[in-house]
Amino acid sequence: MQQHDSSPLSDYIEYPVDEMLSRSQAFYLDIKRRHTIRSFSDREVPKEIIENCIKAAATAPSGANHQPWHFVAVHSSEIKKQIREQAEFHERGFYEGRAGEEWLGALKALGTDADKPYLEHAPWLIAIFSQKKGGVNSEDSNTNYYVHESVGIATGFLINALHTSGLVTLTHTPKPMSFLSKVCNRPENDRAYMLLIAGYPSEDATVPHHAQVKKSLEDIATFL
Repeated sequence: MQQHDSSPLSDYIEYPVDEMLSRSQAFYLDIKRRHTIRSFSDREVPKEIIENCIKAAATAPSGANHQPWHFVAVHSSEIKKQIREQAEFHERGFYEGRAGEEWLGALKALGTDADKPYLEHAPWLIAIFSQKKGGVNSEDSNTNYYVHESVGIATGFLINALHTSGLVTLTHTPKPMSFLSKVCNRPENDRAYMLLIAGYPSEDATVPHHAQVKKSLEDIATFL
């Protein structure tokens, strides 16, 4: 192995195999309770919770450890309103034909449409940006590697952290998303990756039956 600066692995915890099995099962049962929600309460969520979840997301692995992401946590009612107006403008074009019949047919079982009231109603919107250039230090401007994969993993960490904290989420990808860069005042280097809505579910929140259908282990995994 090529020589490099390193430190001993000091925070790894090894568990007995029976405890590992128990912990893996407990995690599976807990993450099964994670659902995509489109009806949010306007109850306040402390900023510190969102901060902790973003810090957790930032521990994700990334190409060359460049950490090519930026998270903009939006609580401002004015900015949320701007995001909703822009998102609904683009979504109307999407649902009025730009998406095509096959895509719209696939979405029909989820009951989605161009109206996005949760963008104003939920306490927090987290705009996730990928970065073409960067590095370990914030002032670096090197080429970033495996950007899409790295930001995708970090986004998964963030969703899990929010769920573990007791919040619900919705992943939202309006087409196009370029308006987010302007609304969130991000530089040209940042490209909008996803908008994550986070908060408490409303009392009348529901989960579409279609969304509860998950493929079996046999369908998704092969053991050789």
